[in-house]
Amino acid sequence: MTPAWNVRTATVVLLLTALPLVPVYTRLAHDPFLLTLFTRIVIMALAAVSLNLILGYGGMMSFGHAAYLGIGGYAVGMLAHEGIYSGLVQWPLALAASALFALVIGALSLRTRGVYFIMITLAFAQMAYYVVAGIARYGGDDGLTIYKRSQFFSPLDLSNKIQFYYLCLVLLYGVTYLVWRLVNSRFGMVVRGARSNEIRMRALGFPTYRYKLVCFVIAGTLCGLAGALLANHNDFISPATMYWTRSGDLIVMVVLGGMASPLGPWFGALVLLVLEEALSSITEYWQIILGPLLLLIVLFARGGIDGLLRTIGGKRA
Repeated sequence: MTPAWNVRTATVVLLLTALPLVPVYTRLAHDPFLLTLFTRIVIMALAAVSLNLILGYGGMMSFGHAAYLGIGGYAVGMLAHEGIYSGLVQWPLALAASALFALVIGALSLRTRGVYFIMITLAFAQMAYYVVAGIARYGGDDGLTIYKRSQFFSPLDLSNKIQFYYLCLVLLYGVTYLVWRLVNSRFGMVVRGARSNEIRMRALGFPTYRYKLVCFVIAGTLCGLAGALLANHNDFISPATMYWTRSGDLIVMVVLGGMASPLGPWFGALVLLVLEEALSSITEYWQIILGPLLLLIVLFARGGIDGLLRTIGGKRA
């Protein structure tokens, strides 16, 4: 066993051990805000994991991934606004709406590549943004307040912040495992092969377009799940959730943590959101500090934070 493996393993074990203990610490330290922050980190990590499936493993640079966050969130918010609070109704509809939107976007955008693919995904996301911003019944630009969280069977109560945190964490573990299984299956090998050389994969007889479209829809559906969680967490949903800058945040999380790494999006979401919170508490010009910090990490940490952990171990060897 190499030192690089030891360094990375120690960090992963620490992360996997610390996350379930966050509610215990917040209760002992009487710091409820920390639980709120880490709940958001877990939800955004889930969204980043879904983007990593198409960006890190599939090479599909989607600049409209945040649209699924908004679609999943608005599915919950709109149904709650109409008096439908059952999570067994809200969440399946949120997933179905996200999957349908991803199917439409993917069917069109995956016929292109490069900057054209980026622009089509961005255009659809902006279209969704302006559509929900124009629906006055559901708050328009001001957003929609959700007065009651999704209702499930007893004893699960999403109004209990600790229960909700553990639900988000379990879903993050489950989605990460699902993505890991997918990318290491025959299906995932075809998607990864298409990223490296799509022409050769088609010459071998693989219908790469269909494989990539299915991958794209799965990623959109999983991000829709994150959107449903985010709406419940904030008790609020607004068009800003699906604005293109939020898609940029998700891309930063994936690249910062390490693309094509199972836990890379976890590292990226944790570091980015903790830095945002810490720097914003110091100065209102925190973005001026955050930008160069992220740039330095990307420039000198090949493979993101996950790659940096491997490099540190290798140098010590």
